[in-house]
Amino acid sequence: MLHLDLLPAPPVADQLLPGVVLPVMEQFYTIQGEGFNTGRAAYFIRLGGCDVGCHWCDVKESWDADAHPRQALPGLIAAVLAHPGRNVVITGGEPLMHNCGPLTAALHAVGCQTWLETSGAHPLSGGWDWVCVSPKKFKDARPDVLAVADELKVVIFNDSDFAWAEEHAALAPAHTRLYLQPEWSRAARMTPALIAYVKAHPRWQMSLQTHKYLDIP
Repeated sequence: MLHLDLLPAPPVADQLLPGVVLPVMEQFYTIQGEGFNTGRAAYFIRLGGCDVGCHWCDVKESWDADAHPRQALPGLIAAVLAHPGRNVVITGGEPLMHNCGPLTAALHAVGCQTWLETSGAHPLSGGWDWVCVSPKKFKDARPDVLAVADELKVVIFNDSDFAWAEEHAALAPAHTRLYLQPEWSRAARMTPALIAYVKAHPRWQMSLQTHKYLDIP
């Protein structure tokens, strides 16, 4: 399902002007390790800037947008096109702290699929082929972002998170794919609990950070 920004997109030629820049912490071509698209080749663009502040975040260096160089769209698009895959994951940090409209329109113009990974704490911008909302307790997900989630991926840190996951599932559309994922540092403790929960509540699926088991980015 393609989710389009409510605002009309400017012409692609304008979007590729060097004046459109975004703080990029890192970018790389790899295999998607989590959720619905696990196992598929994807180019990741990790934008700097996050105000959610998860204490267990494994990319805390992404939080300060000013710590990362601004990159113009032509360079980002050229880096994507240097690889054969056309699935592009925009992640963070929290990518929706930025206007993603120009970036997603430029990616669509060159034949790419756009996949968003967001906490849902900021208004939706951009046009997306897949929206993964991973809500966090530290800053509430917006109901309007949950309403367009193709995938709800809840990170489980302790036993109380199961009820919290159900609260968010109730706000998502019926078609949303539901995933529970153990927080990496607590995987040994929480994975057996996740297995038991999914067996008892089969509308949920388990998601594992397979890229960490495979030791790839």
